[in-house]
Amino acid sequence: MTKKIYLDPGHGGSDPGAQGNGLKEKDLTLKIAKYARDYLQSNYSNVSIKMSRTGDTTKSLNARTNEANKWGADAFVSIHINAGGGTGFESFVYLGVGSSTKNLQNAIHDEVMKVCKGFRDRGKKQANFHVLRESRMVACLTENLFIDTKADADFLKKEANLKKLGQAHAIGIAKYFGLKKKATSKPSTKTSTGTYTVKSGDTLWSIAQKYGTTVSKLKALNGLTSDLIRPGQKLKVSGSATYYTVKKGDTLSHIAVRYKTTVSNLVKLNPSIKNPNLIYPGQRIRVK
Repeated sequence: MTKKIYLDPGHGGSDPGAQGNGLKEKDLTLKIAKYARDYLQSNYSNVSIKMSRTGDTTKSLNARTNEANKWGADAFVSIHINAGGGTGFESFVYLGVGSSTKNLQNAIHDEVMKVCKGFRDRGKKQANFHVLRESRMVACLTENLFIDTKADADFLKKEANLKKLGQAHAIGIAKYFGLKKKATSKPSTKTSTGTYTVKSGDTLWSIAQKYGTTVSKLKALNGLTSDLIRPGQKLKVSGSATYYTVKKGDTLSHIAVRYKTTVSNLVKLNPSIKNPNLIYPGQRIRVK
């Protein structure tokens, strides 16, 4: 069954939230929430995400909880940044909640603290906050460090840290619900010989990303002079290649004999050769 997660980046629009050290809470919470959303969607199956806002827009607390309730969310996670001169991370659930809500709090809190090593763990707390009181599903609110404390703010100024905070929220949510990770199957067109058969929509860049290499290496391995590839084309994606520079008087037949291969194989290795009878001095041809 698909789990519905409502992510609530605090504040927004005309409400900047807390401010300090050149930062605004509304900007930080939105980034953290987006990273949480992206991580959940990319890594887990059977999960649906709705955000209270995806841009710098104003939205009342009532509108947020009403939307989550109407949607039938399974969890409400509100993301905030603290202020007041303290330091560290803390999380909140509503007063007197049961073990189910506390388990969500525990899962998120523990994951975020792994990211906030070196900062104070301010504890797992309870409070009468609107989003916790009026939401009809398990709900947790997080306060991710202090915007007006320099050490905390310096941490929050780094995009990589905001990404880690977002992913920590996502992992905590996933652990609470027992979400299954998406299968990471190997490309069916990859063979033991280190070749890949181009599919519709593929680009050299996407293939390079898939196999942990670069476009320039793929072009060198396959004797490509441009980025153009076609469905069905076989590309070498690993190993090394041997090239021969055509000399005056050479023919593909002569080159094939020299390298103990065939003309048809040379043509397959060199997609730029459209006519086997037309090669020119100085042309680089892949022979192995």
